[in-house]
Formats: sequence, structure tokens, C-alpha cells
Amino acid sequence: MNRHASTVRGSERSDEVTENERRGRRVDLSCRVFFFGKDDFEGEAVLVDVSTGGCQISTSETIAVGALLKLSIFLPDHKWPMRVDEVIVRWAQDGRYGIEFTSIRLAQRERLRALVMKGKG
Repeated sequence: MNRHASTVRGSERSDEVTENERRGRRVDLSCRVFFFGKDDFEGEAVLVDVSTGGCQISTSETIAVGALLKLSIFLPDHKWPMRVDEVIVRWAQDGRYGIEFTSIRLAQRERLRALVMKGKG
């Protein structure tokens, strides 16, 4: 079953994420991330790791678990940031945050898949 073939919305997916998806192939990667939320909430973070379904970021900003954000991720394979339309913060611990991509375009997911496969060889 390929639930990632098109844009996936968080309300339809959040409770359906299987353990295998959550533990999907990840690659350690350090690059800049900008995040944007409601009421002009925004900040900068550092990417810790990434998979096709989400990422971990580190920031000095406080972000609420459950917050919906947009991300701009400055991946090393391109000079322009990759934009993720909607993410949800799933967990927080000591300035690190687990992020699930809840609305991502197919081209973006394929770009992440290629990056992860290259990184894990």
C-alpha cells in the first residue's frame, strides 16, 4: 500500500502511521530549517535527521507538541529550500523536536527518498 503517492493530510493520517513508517529509513543530516506557524510564529532550527515521513530538528525556540507548521529545509542537494506545506510536532525533548510531514508534494517526497537512499547506501 502506497499512502505516500500524493499529498497526505494530517487529520487523515496521524493515527494511521505504523511503527514501520515511523521507524523508516533515516539519514543524519545537518542543515538549516526555517519554520512558520500561526500568529507570525517563526524560527530557525538545525535539521538533525530526516526520512520521507518526517525529521528531527533542534532549536532554542519553544514549540508546542501538536503545533502545525510549514518548513523550509535547506538541503545540501539544491540551492533553494525545499518547502513542506504542513507538518505536525509529535514530540519534544531538550530542544529537539520530532516532526511528521502531514502534507507534502510527491516531488518533495521523492527528493527526500533519493536523499535518504543516497545517505544510507
